[in-house]
Amino acid sequence: MLKRNSLGALAALAIGGLVAAAAAVPAQAEYPERPITLIVPWGAGGGTDATGRILGKLLEEDLGQPVNVVNRTGGSGVVGHSAIATAEPDGYTIGVLTVEIGMMHWSGITELTSADYTPLVIYNFDPAGVQVRADSPWQSVDDVLAAVKADPGAHKASGTGQGGIWHLAVAGLLQSSDISPDAVPWVPSKGAAAGLQSLAAGAVDIVPCSLPEAESLISAGKVRSLAIMADEPLAAYPDVPTLKDATGLDWKMGAWRGIAGPKGLPQDVADRLKASLEKAYNSDEFKEFMNSRGYGMIWASGDDAATFMAESNESLGKVMKSVGLAKE
Repeated sequence: MLKRNSLGALAALAIGGLVAAAAAVPAQAEYPERPITLIVPWGAGGGTDATGRILGKLLEEDLGQPVNVVNRTGGSGVVGHSAIATAEPDGYTIGVLTVEIGMMHWSGITELTSADYTPLVIYNFDPAGVQVRADSPWQSVDDVLAAVKADPGAHKASGTGQGGIWHLAVAGLLQSSDISPDAVPWVPSKGAAAGLQSLAAGAVDIVPCSLPEAESLISAGKVRSLAIMADEPLAAYPDVPTLKDATGLDWKMGAWRGIAGPKGLPQDVADRLKASLEKAYNSDEFKEFMNSRGYGMIWASGDDAATFMAESNESLGKVMKSVGLAKE
């Protein structure tokens, strides 16, 4: 029979063993404990790259780990968006999603949709504007629509490739006005800059691109913007009305950018990233960067970001079907 002091000794040994065992199990490190990769699906020097890099810098400062921005281009955005979706869902690979995620699957070049990601935030929305030449007789969007109705096919538009975001913007505008999208022939271009040069030269009549893209020609007095397809005027362009204010039409379309991770990102990791991104978004440095370049700032986080992307996808699908560009 064990004496009381023997029992006490055994208990002490047992407790000591448990303490030693607990000490031998390493404490779980708080995320993040190593560098993060931020994938940009478009080339260096563009707006997606620029906004992605400043967010990467601000995330790095807040999270205390390097954030390496990597451009993964190709496949009209498919390569980079796929790299984000197929990464390990551990928070160490995230990326910039763009409006094209709501277009690529409709056109049949990928099966990816926004449902294949963990949406973190939407931080940028650049609405389409309705740009005309400075010497155009059209003083309002109503003037443009009246001219198109009166002479379908006579007035051309440009600003991106066939089926690009700005093509869909003007197609949706016409559709919401009960005008066939074919009433304004689309002239494909290599981007807004090329389309705007065609506008200034008189080769086309309308360019529905973002105002930051048209800024240089607006400042030079060669182009006028009649309205933007957004809920509110842009801070950098307070004198340009929204389409709804100008015409009563409730049609919105624009290019947007957000940050997402692969589907299945742990909730604590997603919450840490969203908090850090919100801090970056609200910083003076980010606001100054965005406002000085005319990028529209918008904030949606978590479920709100997912809803934003789903609604964008629906609008894009509807317009792409109307112009015969949807494959499903």
